Amino acid sequence: MKRWLERVWYRSAPPPFWLRPLSRLYGAAAARLAASRKQQAQRLPVPVIVVGNVAVGGTGKTPSVLWLVEALRQAGRQPGILSRGYGGRGPFPMLVTPQTDPALCGDEPALMAQRSGVPLAVAPDRVAAGRLLLQRHPGTDVLVCDDGLQHYRLARDLELCVVDAARGYGNGWLLPAGPLRESPSRARAAARILVNGGDPGPFGPSAIGFRLEIATAVNLLSGERRPLRAFSGTEVHAVAGIGNPARFFDGLRAQGLPLREHAFGDHHAYLPGDLAFGDALPLLMTEKDAVKCRAFAQRHWWMVPADLHFIDGAAASLLAELQEVLRGN
Repeated sequence: MKRWLERVWYRSAPPPFWLRPLSRLYGAAAARLAASRKQQAQRLPVPVIVVGNVAVGGTGKTPSVLWLVEALRQAGRQPGILSRGYGGRGPFPMLVTPQTDPALCGDEPALMAQRSGVPLAVAPDRVAAGRLLLQRHPGTDVLVCDDGLQHYRLARDLELCVVDAARGYGNGWLLPAGPLRESPSRARAAARILVNGGDPGPFGPSAIGFRLEIATAVNLLSGERRPLRAFSGTEVHAVAGIGNPARFFDGLRAQGLPLREHAFGDHHAYLPGDLAFGDALPLLMTEKDAVKCRAFAQRHWWMVPADLHFIDGAAASLLAELQEVLRGN
């Protein structure tokens, strides 16, 4: 069903007629809920920057959050991260450290805690997560909220909306007839639209572009680092349980690697048998998958970190905007 829906969402033809009334009902219910939550919005005592999207699936939010946190640290701030904790069983709210089990906090928070080194708290209620983080880490002076564009209970000072350049807004319809949680006009209401992997021009004057680059593999057991091109002489198993596995596979092919693709659902809870492919070919996976597989990793398993790079000097303009917001708080 998911694969069929994605074909409907990302083709040029209109969605089936019987999905359209469901889309309108979803939109009306979402609008009412958003209006109610906005009236109840609660402000935390430090500035809040929200990084989110309007389409379901992977757009590059997690690398955007990590880039933003590092940029804030370089600017002399002490950031913290808030996240929903999707896929984790809690208890919520909870603080996440690099040692936290992803089954408790979710895979993306575990990855962000390991890579960022800053305080991180998760809860479906991001206000509660923020209060816990600030109580335990009182030196924190700015919060970056991962995937919080629709979490209107949390008042925010700046919104960044991440869009996948290849998929865009799909057919332009709201769920379930299309991939959108909110309309494209909601994306344009954000301070900036961050466009992953393509020309930002079609997304409006506030859009800036970035790309995710992969060049290195890190062994899950030994920590050894190798350039990806070192694997080009043989087939490799490519594993991705993310919102858009094709982006990871395409990136590996661009490095000259012949692949055996294994796409899993986003936030897949791996078991050892899922990756028992019956051979010793190198297995390359995303960082998000690696945080869930390290406990039963094999010697030939490698993770592939992705680094974000803004294009055409966009980083400087974004940082100037962030500094302006922070100076006012």
